[in-house]
Amino acid sequence: MKQSCRQFCVFGNPIGHSKSPLIHNFAFHSLASEMDFFGFYGRVLLQDGKALRQSFFDLGLSGANVTVPFKEDAYLQSDEVRGIAKAIGSVNTLVLEGSHLVGYNTDAEGFYQTIASHGFSNALIIGAGGSAKALAYILKNQGINTSLINRTKERLESFIQAGFECYSYEAFSSKGLQKGFDLIINATPAGLTDDSLPMPKDLLVKIFEHSKMAYDLIYGITTPFLKLAKELGIPAQDGKDMLIYQAALAFALFCGERIDPIAIAKKMKSIL
Repeated sequence: MKQSCRQFCVFGNPIGHSKSPLIHNFAFHSLASEMDFFGFYGRVLLQDGKALRQSFFDLGLSGANVTVPFKEDAYLQSDEVRGIAKAIGSVNTLVLEGSHLVGYNTDAEGFYQTIASHGFSNALIIGAGGSAKALAYILKNQGINTSLINRTKERLESFIQAGFECYSYEAFSSKGLQKGFDLIINATPAGLTDDSLPMPKDLLVKIFEHSKMAYDLIYGITTPFLKLAKELGIPAQDGKDMLIYQAALAFALFCGERIDPIAIAKKMKSIL
């Protein structure tokens, strides 16, 4: 008989759309006979990122995932940060070890698993938040020339200091359009709860002209970003596969046992 029950969740705002509870609870159920605890996973709407750590302990959690817009808060409120999350400055997975909150980032590797076979030589990331950092660093580590574009230049300063080529919309119109990008990634919340694009439409259309794929981290809906790409004949992909792979990697961290993330990912794919 199992000796304990452990509670997990995903924090975010908005969070009602999240399929993380579905896939994690499915994984816990599927592997119940191989584990020494029961796992339950829910979702929590967080209003203030500064309350993340306290909410984690108040809820008696053993682990949690963190989605927009709180990944940088999770980084700052971790007692220890491990792996690529140190360079990124962004945490999407929290694990309780004793009384310490340990932060990881599984977004980076989870994303790369979904595009590794395409052989892209360069990429343009729209946005400058925690998710953008995860993608930029893993792409750079894999030898893919990566640039970023954001409405304001201020949020790009950390990327510039890290050696990334960065543009504001205005600067991109005069310089960036001379380059073609294989992969265009929307790492902003634009289109999640409304019909907005992550940048002015005319600029985005020009960017798509020479691209090989449009990738939106949002999943479960055809965002205006993906819709526009399809209208222009650009192959489009949402964030479902990234969700699965990052979740599988996080699940392995939650369990702390000999669990193969790739095998878990295959199980999770079967229900989405």
